[in-house]
Amino acid sequence: MLSRRTCLAMAGAIGTGLAARKGSAQPAAAPTVRTPVAFDVPPNGCDCHVHVFPDPAKFPFWSGRVYTPPVATPDDLLALQTALRMQRVVIVTPSVYGTDNAATLHGIAMLGLQRARGVAVIGAATSVADLDALDKGGIRGIRVNLETGGVTDPAAATRIFNDAVARIRDRPWHMQVYARISVIAALKETLAAAPMPLVFDHFAGAQAALGVDQPGFAAVLDLVRAGKAYVKISGAYRASERAPDYPDVAPLARALITANPERIVWGSDWPHPDSVIVQGRKATDLAPALPIDDGRVLNLLADWAPDAAIRHRILVDNPARLYGFG
Repeated sequence: MLSRRTCLAMAGAIGTGLAARKGSAQPAAAPTVRTPVAFDVPPNGCDCHVHVFPDPAKFPFWSGRVYTPPVATPDDLLALQTALRMQRVVIVTPSVYGTDNAATLHGIAMLGLQRARGVAVIGAATSVADLDALDKGGIRGIRVNLETGGVTDPAAATRIFNDAVARIRDRPWHMQVYARISVIAALKETLAAAPMPLVFDHFAGAQAALGVDQPGFAAVLDLVRAGKAYVKISGAYRASERAPDYPDVAPLARALITANPERIVWGSDWPHPDSVIVQGRKATDLAPALPIDDGRVLNLLADWAPDAAIRHRILVDNPARLYGFG
């Protein structure tokens, strides 16, 4: 595994430079990319789901969090981008910050709006002026994180979702939902009636071992076919226990792509925070990141979508439309 210093040297300058160091013939090998990317990633490819965890002394965690991640800076993210041959990225505010989006905005600012967009988390105290500032900072949607918060009751989930819809109804943003598939299925009609596009995290909460006939997956496919919902084929390790190639995820990915290739995006879920509550581990204890090989996982996309034109939609066209890349 390369040191952080080595990765940054290979990736080049961030901030004003935002390019690989001149004279370097090869892209950087980020610490989580241990297998080289084996297919041609199209120009302006986008990783649609990452987080940043900068210095907690400057960007403190929320006291109500359920885990504490290791530091993962915008510099580290740029090294990942270079190694994956991606030029665009979407930074999502994780649960450890509550409704504080400062770390996400910092990441976007450091990488620049030509490269980065973001998805925020808001609350009752988030003002209209706050939303305007988020939009100016590159935010293009908000996240309703039901899964990490343990919200599985459909009535409670509906209330949370409807409150979020009301807050951004008049904005050209989307609504990103992280929930288990049973919750998505229970809220299908409510979701279909939302006045903005929807994005479901991590295979919409489907579990690979249960296959394409699992309860709730048909509801997800219906929303995707109708063009109402996007699905992030991201975090395969959250859907499957069959590492490192997660073969049982492939039928889910193919079914989603077949349903509507215009509504599928890809994400690495870097830096793979371990958000699972572990007995004996306090929320304030450091939770080591999960050991995921991002190069190997990206290579799975070539199997899920062997047609290069479909991969172009997933990696370039769909993210450009959804996140407003020029």
